[in-house]
Amino acid sequence: MAATDSAPANGEHRERPGRIMSGEMAEQPAVLRRILGQGAPRIRETAAAVAARAPRFVLLTARGTSDNAALYAKYLLEIKLGLPCGLTSMSTTTAYGARPDLRDVLVITVSQSGGSPDLVASTRAARDAGAVTLAVTNNPDSPLAAVSEFHIDILAGPEKALPATKTYTASLLALYLFVEGLRGADGAAAGALPELAERILARGDEVRRLASRYRFAERMVITSRGYGYPTAKEAALKLMETSYIPALSYSGADLLHGPLAMVDNISPVIAVVTAGRGGEALQPVLDRLRGRGADLVVVGPAPQVAAASAGFVLPVDGLPEDLQPILEILPLQLLAYEVTLARGQDPDAPRALAKVTETH
Repeated sequence: MAATDSAPANGEHRERPGRIMSGEMAEQPAVLRRILGQGAPRIRETAAAVAARAPRFVLLTARGTSDNAALYAKYLLEIKLGLPCGLTSMSTTTAYGARPDLRDVLVITVSQSGGSPDLVASTRAARDAGAVTLAVTNNPDSPLAAVSEFHIDILAGPEKALPATKTYTASLLALYLFVEGLRGADGAAAGALPELAERILARGDEVRRLASRYRFAERMVITSRGYGYPTAKEAALKLMETSYIPALSYSGADLLHGPLAMVDNISPVIAVVTAGRGGEALQPVLDRLRGRGADLVVVGPAPQVAAASAGFVLPVDGLPEDLQPILEILPLQLLAYEVTLARGQDPDAPRALAKVTETH
């Protein structure tokens, strides 16, 4: 039964702000289990069929939250398979009418709804241009799935809150299993994710205390490197669309090339520190941020959290670096939710947003 606020004096029944987003965040362990059980065999079959076509290049097509999932896939494909990848500029085909030669190219389009006209048109144009096309969506009956040669259903179930949460982590896991399938692996390491996700989501009180730091924030900076960079971008997007705080996401390397100048001792900075090479590459950035007296919060391993102003320790001991983004985003989703509530707003209903964004 959904939790509700007490009925107001006029007798009208009001639902608790953020109830839908909260419920969908809580579904994520179950969604991950569903993908690992029901979805994994189908994803392996799709991966085998695509691998047989031997693509030499990958183009990733997406918008918004799905674009951050596509960026994660770019890291996977380039690091694990050595396949060069690019992010599609859809207007080249939809607005300018370009018709590139896409033979031997795999075009992966990631979309929660599979309904945005520019995604559909761009994918159709790619298929006409000779590409192998794969749609990764939460809707197998969508127009995008219909125009694509292959489709992966992320099995997240209906998502009603405007901020996407469970469809993001579901997309990450589906893409991870797909890339594992391309290289003939079974992705067994992902089996630990549902239980770890439950442990993280049970720490809501800890995130609520952390959120109090940002109730009156005027801007925020979120940074990471490697596999954690898509997490930084997605966390910034969640904070902006729910709490309306301008949240700027940077690769740690890019942060050092100029934007570091805007960081001072009252500037909130969140660093996503992945346990592995990405976290090692971020270390010089963390040192510089501490040197500038930044209000630094770390999401990552215990030693890094201990050296920061505050943070959230992730239970990732023994978990491969390429799977950690599926867990890293969870406390940051909770943070966006809690900051929004603390600022007196409703995370379920961000202004000026629609669930299906129809770009052309």
